[in-house]
Amino acid sequence: MTTTARSVRAFTAVLGRDVFVTGRELPSFLAQVLVQPVALLFIFGKVLGQLGYTQPGYAQILLPGMIALNAFLVALQNTSFPLVLDFSYSREIEDRLLAPLPITWVAVEKMLFGALRGLFAALLMFPIGLVMLGSVDWELSGLPFAVLCMVLGSLAGGAVGLTVGAAVPPRRINIMFAVILAPLIFTGASQFPWAQLEDLRWFQVVCAFNPLTYVSEGMRGALLPGIPHMPPWVCVLALVLACLLFGALGIRFFLRRALD
Repeated sequence: MTTTARSVRAFTAVLGRDVFVTGRELPSFLAQVLVQPVALLFIFGKVLGQLGYTQPGYAQILLPGMIALNAFLVALQNTSFPLVLDFSYSREIEDRLLAPLPITWVAVEKMLFGALRGLFAALLMFPIGLVMLGSVDWELSGLPFAVLCMVLGSLAGGAVGLTVGAAVPPRRINIMFAVILAPLIFTGASQFPWAQLEDLRWFQVVCAFNPLTYVSEGMRGALLPGIPHMPPWVCVLALVLACLLFGALGIRFFLRRALD
């Protein structure tokens, strides 16, 4: 067996182990990834709509954003937090570094596993949203592109999580998330169409720096093409660039921490 084949086999085994552990911890995982987006969808899409504080049809616009939010944020958190634990007191990262595969592949496995969790959490929001809202008026022909946006959004979230988890010292990770979590959520166009922020140009520019914006806009444009949205190619290009940029940064920081 060649060295590459052994590395691929080890990579698959490590990833399979992480997926198996997720299955054993499924109830706690579901509670972690669903409480926040379901609460946001219920309050903004259901309660405020019935009270007349939001326009009819707003829930249709909100649901694709909540799916995008789950894909990106769950991937980010499930890459960064386990990585911080692995590099701190648990030292589990040492076992992975002893596996017969390149250190770079260990970082990629962390990112890919977080992305898989994000994608799974995003898919769960589809039936939950349908049950909560009763019905949705989506363009079903846009589902393939919506799935592509979820995949790219999960990978981008995993790449950002790898960068944060490898770059931030363990004692400061809680402070870091307290500082960045709310801005990530509320500048990611998950609650509003980015293209309609023309009267708030400065805020529109700020949102354009958030990778979550392109997941939300891609999902919304695919499922609700009648709503103003970014061109699909812009969303795909921005997400691919985010994956490459933060993936490269995350691997660089990971190598630095692993070799120290």
